[in-house]
Amino acid sequence: MEEEKKCNSSQDCPSCSQSASCSEDEKQAHRERMLKETLSHIEHKLMVMSGKGGVGKSTVAANLAVSLARRGFEVGILDADVHGPNIPKMLGLDNEKLIGTPRGMLPVLLYPNLKVLSMAFMLPNADAPVVWRGPLKHGILQQFLAEVEWGDLDYLIVDLPPGTGDEPLSIAHLIGQVDGSIIVTTPQEVALLDSRKAVVFSRMVHVPVMGIVENMSGFKCPHCGKDIDLFKMGGGEKAARELQVPFLGRIPLDPDIVKACDGGKPFVASESDSPALKAFEAITDRILEFVNQRGKKEVTSKKESREIYSRLSEKFR
Repeated sequence: MEEEKKCNSSQDCPSCSQSASCSEDEKQAHRERMLKETLSHIEHKLMVMSGKGGVGKSTVAANLAVSLARRGFEVGILDADVHGPNIPKMLGLDNEKLIGTPRGMLPVLLYPNLKVLSMAFMLPNADAPVVWRGPLKHGILQQFLAEVEWGDLDYLIVDLPPGTGDEPLSIAHLIGQVDGSIIVTTPQEVALLDSRKAVVFSRMVHVPVMGIVENMSGFKCPHCGKDIDLFKMGGGEKAARELQVPFLGRIPLDPDIVKACDGGKPFVASESDSPALKAFEAITDRILEFVNQRGKKEVTSKKESREIYSRLSEKFR
């Protein structure tokens, strides 16, 4: 009771005038309460992963967040790549800085219904490296989730760094109940080998796999219009079939995607009628369908549980 009275503040620890008198255990308990409170206002949490770098994972995450926001959802995107945060550059926010309040940090707004948070907002310049070990990265990710005014969100998209190390483990642990992971790969065998590890990782930490996205899948020649398999095609779909997870779709190579990302303009917000834009929209549709179906199953499961409990209560009354 004494601890609850002592730490009953909605402020984060650095802003609290009483934090100097709190022990580390009390501060950690306070952070955990703030984390639970923050997550309770976020309906769906999605992780975007890849087994290796260079497959366009951040491009997919950024455009997915924008696509959801353009459909009217309240969306947040957390750039959880501490060492290589690229989301602000892709969204044209690379000159923004975080603002602190007594209740925590304010995410940067791209749209009124799209909030962005990244380590890049805290660095002195774009060339400054983050030279941290695991515990420090876990701590900053906990802050990014608990001590940020995310508000009420329909979707929080977490863009994870490549691989299955510190950051994916921390996010899965901190959030607890992630709605699903989206695995991004390219069609080459090397990328597919690592993407399969990401699927197995998701299962190990009890995160449902929403599906695999095959990025850079084919290229249409701008001169003759023929399809060119620069990095092959179909590898992501084959891996999804073998691993028994959904295949969300393939995104062809498109120079306009590169121009949009480098220029800080979301590709899905363009007026393009390209196959790549249609692919992004179709992938968003499938993710929404996955979330809706999963929600129905959870409701059914809860209903079945109540009915079973009721029958047992009658039997043993």
